Amino acid sequence: MKALFIGGTGTISTAISTKLLREGHELWLINRGSRNNALPEGVHVIQADINDAESVSKRLEGQRFDVVADFIAMKSEHLMRDYRLFRGRTRQFIYISSASAYQKPLSDYRVSEGTPLANPYWEYSRNKIAGEDYLMQLYREEGFPVTIVRPSHTYSERSVPMGLHGEYGSYQTIKRMREGKRVIIQGDGTSLWTMTHCLDFAEGFVGLMGNLHAIGEAVQITSDETLTWNQIYRAVADALDAELKAVYVSSEFLASCSPAKWNLRGALLGDKANSVVFDNAKLKRLVPGFTAKIRFDEGVRQAVRYVLSHPECQKEDPQFDAWCDRVIAAQEQAAAQVRMR
Repeated sequence: MKALFIGGTGTISTAISTKLLREGHELWLINRGSRNNALPEGVHVIQADINDAESVSKRLEGQRFDVVADFIAMKSEHLMRDYRLFRGRTRQFIYISSASAYQKPLSDYRVSEGTPLANPYWEYSRNKIAGEDYLMQLYREEGFPVTIVRPSHTYSERSVPMGLHGEYGSYQTIKRMREGKRVIIQGDGTSLWTMTHCLDFAEGFVGLMGNLHAIGEAVQITSDETLTWNQIYRAVADALDAELKAVYVSSEFLASCSPAKWNLRGALLGDKANSVVFDNAKLKRLVPGFTAKIRFDEGVRQAVRYVLSHPECQKEDPQFDAWCDRVIAAQEQAAAQVRMR
């Protein structure tokens, strides 16, 4: 199979690229070159800016692919560009959308591909929905061979997934745990969530590549393991050999008092504050034998070991740290004032 990825160096795409090359497939990447040191050996790189469509078109002259996948398209105009570039050049075009596009609030905690798409809280999700609508219209009207993939919260050995963090990821919460400080968990920690390791995601994704039954379909790829946020944070603390000192704060309050650049309104109210249990029956029908094998407590131990042994992953976030302290103090002060009355 000959595949072309737009992007290719992210959490999801790196795992897929590695798997494809290990299995002997031919892989090309359109990449600007900012993270080429992360590329697996054997990949063919077209070093270019995908937004420079004229230059990319010339570089692609005479090339045809079994699969083209765009991992970085965020808006419909990006997909319009892809359509112009790859119409007639690929047997399958895969668009990586997002499970955050599903209806919020959910009418049923069980989520399948038939769950309506609507997210008033998060522009990112609405852009993904618009992209899906555009591509499905091309499929219906012109037969453009699209497959839509919806990941949920996917992590790798290089990242420790959390529900709440600032601008620089989850390391500051790890640091707080190790220092014995209290950490904020949104809500009461009992809502349901799903974490998917990127290696499991790659198994499902590769099974959809070149799969004629996946053309014209939207497919979610997640683990079947369901966890509460309490279990998630406890697993991280256990991996750190630290005590979990949880403070529970309303997601609405967290979203209302956080810096706009963190976009907690979208990330929490439009996503992680909701209970979700994914029904992966469609994926398993399209990719017989697919099973997510990496249990979260096992995967997060690997991630913690990696982060703690790689200084480049330990990016501190003093602003987030101070904000957590202020939020905790404000909640305690409010409770004390109410008790006094």
